[in-house]
Amino acid sequence: MVRRLYDWVLSWCDSKWGWLALLFIALFEASWFPLPPDILLIALCLGATKKSFRFATICLIGSVIGAALGYGLGHFLWITPAGDPTAIANFFYDHVFSMESFNNVGNLYDRFNFWIVFTAGFTPLPFKLFTIAGGMFDINFTMFIIASIIARGMRFYLIAWLIWKFGAPIKVFIDKYFNLLATLLAAMLIGFTALAFWLFGAEESDTSNNNCDTTTEIVENNNTELCDTTDL
Repeated sequence: MVRRLYDWVLSWCDSKWGWLALLFIALFEASWFPLPPDILLIALCLGATKKSFRFATICLIGSVIGAALGYGLGHFLWITPAGDPTAIANFFYDHVFSMESFNNVGNLYDRFNFWIVFTAGFTPLPFKLFTIAGGMFDINFTMFIIASIIARGMRFYLIAWLIWKFGAPIKVFIDKYFNLLATLLAAMLIGFTALAFWLFGAEESDTSNNNCDTTTEIVENNNTELCDTTDL
């Protein structure tokens, strides 16, 4: 089944409507389609290397729209007013992702917020799970869209650049190592950002402490002067 679906996706690379298929595959992948749009993106870029960045843009637009639709699905169509899962939610729980998976993502949102959307969008993690959970747990929509644009843009434009720069020989590298590379880059970016926040936070804390010490010293000096005046 998956192989037939894979071959069907690739069949669009020989069609003049390949760009449109890429748009819709990227859109639906962000909410329910099982295969990533990278498959068709790579094929289209290899067939027309000079159009690589145009295809990446189309893929990005479709994926971000799909992310918004996935968010809307989780926000409006996942839980009934009585608090029970809808028929759509139960179908996902039975055939796609378990309820426990969604709850785990909810816990990640509580802890990491922006960064978990970014990580899901840039790495091989199932993006659809995080888009639907984003709406389900009512995370900030603006932050969600910004993180999706950055993560998906980095992923698709990196693929397009590699093919534009190196051509067909890079396909083997992308197939074997791209997801690992994306995961390592995401981990490094998150790590460096956390380190920067920690360093700047420590610096601000030291500055605040110094200001407090200076203020205390001024108060103590004023009190001393007041006492001296009173003695006179």
